[in-house]
Amino acid sequence: MLVPFLIMLREGIEAALIVGIVASYLKQTGRQKWMGAVWIGVITACVLCLLIGLLLDLGSAEFPQRQQEIFEAGVGLIAVCILTSMVFWMKKAARAIKAQLHDSIDAALKPGDRQGLALAGMAFFAVAREGLESVFFLLATFQQNVGTAAPIGAIIGLLAAIGLGFGIYYGGVRINLKRFFHWTGVFILFVAAGLLAGSVRSLHEAGLWNGLQSIAFDLSGVLPSDSVLGSVLGSILGYQDMPTMGEVLAYCLFLFPALALFLGGLHRHAVAKTSA
Repeated sequence: MLVPFLIMLREGIEAALIVGIVASYLKQTGRQKWMGAVWIGVITACVLCLLIGLLLDLGSAEFPQRQQEIFEAGVGLIAVCILTSMVFWMKKAARAIKAQLHDSIDAALKPGDRQGLALAGMAFFAVAREGLESVFFLLATFQQNVGTAAPIGAIIGLLAAIGLGFGIYYGGVRINLKRFFHWTGVFILFVAAGLLAGSVRSLHEAGLWNGLQSIAFDLSGVLPSDSVLGSVLGSILGYQDMPTMGEVLAYCLFLFPALALFLGGLHRHAVAKTSA
């Protein structure tokens, strides 16, 4: 439940920030009448992402076992790429996103017959990007976590993000967004590493990857995967009590360089700012 909750909270806050920046700028420039177009774009994006997620989930249920494993591996790999790009994109774009959105709004509202359509399209693509990221992550997570806990966590996270979004926009809520995105970014990299290891496991079960299948270590006697703590660690970090060498290598070869790039980039920025 925790992983879907935090991912949807982060994704929802990103989308809420974008919509909030757009709404604030329209209000500041006396163009509130265009908020209807913004909401059309937002709602259309949400409905489309929901339909895509449902279609992919329903379609995968009809696959034979081997194709199901291949589908799970593919979704997991896509989710890893999306989550990683999301973390690094937000780190890079956070400082300039407000100015970029203002420029996009001004461009969309240039005199012409399609001002509303252009603004709706801008809002649509901004929210659809966040929504599609969430769709692929949730698909990968739901396939690894059977039961209602994961969907409930995702719904609670989304509702919390909506509530925080309204709170931030109306000025009643203050959170340190820089710190929030920093720590959730670190957490997401661990989640992505677990999804990558799970994709390697699915590829093996599908018969497409048969190398490095010796057991790296056996913790089944100390911390079995089906124990309460093992299940929690499995849902959050992709823990397995008897992982193969391939799974461990995939996990480590992804996680350590990604963390070094993410945290190292932040350190360099802090040093440069201090020197200035």
